[in-house]
Amino acid sequence: MDVARASDIPPGHAARVEIDEVPVAIFNVDGAFYALDDTCSHAEASLSEGDLDVDRCAIECPLHGSTFDLRTGEPLTLPAVEPVRVHHVDVDQNGVLRVALNGTGA
Repeated sequence: MDVARASDIPPGHAARVEIDEVPVAIFNVDGAFYALDDTCSHAEASLSEGDLDVDRCAIECPLHGSTFDLRTGEPLTLPAVEPVRVHHVDVDQNGVLRVALNGTGA
């Protein structure tokens, strides 16, 4: 699904979108885009509002500080122990971001 223009999310930033009523966070790490469920697996916090660590390709939850790998959704630090769901994201030839929701696990 088309969700935004790549130019709308500059490197080092994030955006929140809704796809089929699912909140999704999209992150730009040096021109590479990643998409995760926007809700932390530990608490009901919005990951798109967290601190993006471009060196580690990770996002820190703004509520309790759990850090998640943007590539896998796996938690890197406590208190979260469950991963967040990752989604396929690409940029078409017109610079439009497309996200396909992953229907498996979380």
